Amino acid sequence: MTKTPAASQNTRRIAPRFLLGAVILAGLLVLMQLARFVVPGLKLDNPPVKQTVTWDSTETARLWETTCGDCHSNETVYPWYSYVAPAGWLVAHDVHEGRDHLNVSKDSRVDVGEMIEVVREGEMPPQVYTIMHPDAKLSDAEKQALVDGLRATFGTGSDG
Repeated sequence: MTKTPAASQNTRRIAPRFLLGAVILAGLLVLMQLARFVVPGLKLDNPPVKQTVTWDSTETARLWETTCGDCHSNETVYPWYSYVAPAGWLVAHDVHEGRDHLNVSKDSRVDVGEMIEVVREGEMPPQVYTIMHPDAKLSDAEKQALVDGLRATFGTGSDG
């Protein structure tokens, strides 16, 4: 099948437009990657640890690190997708928000009652986190072990 002159003309017009669109899109993707170096709220950082927690047991420490530590300490382990915008922007936002609410690497006093309540109610870890980190989804026994460990580490707190 041979192309008609009109079809050939249309193809020649579409190709440069497609190429221009691809170049613009690639440029935007590159700029998106650089944003985290300029915008403070998008930085993937781990500020210095000002205090360390002495956990009551290695099991509590493991549960904390698996379910809470990435957002509520200055010892975040950023997964590979954190370095790719726009997913990395969401990760940075969630980590900074989590640290603003509770950060055991700098806060000398924590509200253990609230910590226990959000674990018991299933508010923490959030579902969006457990989708990407299935090992952070706690069984009932693990929830209870974490609650008991938080109470033993930080004090009695309320029973929520």
